[in-house]
Formats: sequence, structure tokens, C-alpha cells
Amino acid sequence: MKRKLMFLVLFVGLGLVLVPTRSVQMPVEAVGETPAMQETAVPQLNDATLAGFSTGDTQRIFEGFRLSPVRLNLRGKNVALVGLGSYLVNTGGCADCHSNPTYAPGGNPFLGQPKKFNSETFLAGGNQFGPVIKSRNLTPDKDGLPAGLTWGQFLRTMRTGVDLKRLPPHVPSAENDLLQVMPWPVIGQLTNHDLRAMYEYLRAIPSRPGFPL
Repeated sequence: MKRKLMFLVLFVGLGLVLVPTRSVQMPVEAVGETPAMQETAVPQLNDATLAGFSTGDTQRIFEGFRLSPVRLNLRGKNVALVGLGSYLVNTGGCADCHSNPTYAPGGNPFLGQPKKFNSETFLAGGNQFGPVIKSRNLTPDKDGLPAGLTWGQFLRTMRTGVDLKRLPPHVPSAENDLLQVMPWPVIGQLTNHDLRAMYEYLRAIPSRPGFPL
């Protein structure tokens, strides 16, 4: 009996010593800005992240993350806007013109294959339209700017079609300074909110500085 009591006291005593020193494993998504929130295809979205977005936007945000063919760098980004931007970019045909080749080998839906975008050239430009026009690289530059454009420059381009790669921002545009082939007259009708979402998504996609080839 004494032996049993000794073992019981020893067991309880060890428990009292060990329990306070045991670390509690928190879910990784709950600890600040984690790697999962910095670079992921489908981040954790909660009420705080989605505050201010409509129900329709929320549905498009979730679908946008599902549609994105590349992993996203979400560090310092508005996560909800990135998701919404992905939806707009990936349902708006942007990759058709701004990726070369657009589809991965065996992933061309126009050949009856299961659709799969080429992640290595995604939005990196290089499609040729006639002898002069080649689609631009829309991926972030070394400063993290999509196609090298600030948000203000991007907005102006989408609204007016002015080619800021050829024309300084302070110079009035002329007919031959406008982007051709690029459907800016249509895209430019989107709200500032939607255009900002597209810009935020382009900030989050992988940079491809060596393209177009």
C-alpha cells in the first residue's frame, strides 16, 4: 500500500512540474503574419479580412483564389483584394494575350485538353500581334510594381489607354500614343475598386524579369 502511495505521489508531482513547462501549439494561421499568409494559393479568410466586401465580392474572392494558376506572395497585400483581382484577371482573358505560351503542354483547351495555364510564363508577356506589337510583361518588377506601373499610372492606363512606356505621364496623349490590341476601352469601364483589385493581384503574382524573350 505504501508503495502504491509513493508511486501516486511521484506521478502527481512530476505532472505538476511538467505541465507548466509544456508549450501550447497554436494553429499556424492564428499566429500573426505566417508563411502561410505570405505565400499561398488559398489563404485563410475570416470576417475581419472580408469586412467591407459585399456577398457577391466574397464569392468572387474565394473563387479567385481557386482560379489562380500561380502561388501568390501575400506579404503586405490586401488579401481580399488579391482574391477579387484574381477572379477578374483569370476570368477576363488577360492570360490569353499576356502569356506566351498561354497553356502548359497538354493543357490547351482549344485542343480538347484539360485546361492548364503555363505557370512559368503567366502574364509575362511576349505574344506577338503583327510586326510591331508585343504584349507586355505584367508581372512585378524589382520594386514590386506590375509592369513597372504605380497604382496611379495603372489606373490612368486602364482608363485612357495611354502607353506610359512610351510617353511621360505629364505629356498629353496623341492617337499614336494609345495602346493597341489591349482592350482598355472595355476594361476601363470597371470601377476603381475592381481595377485596384486587379492591380493588387498583379502585385502578388511571381515576378518574371527575363520575359518577354
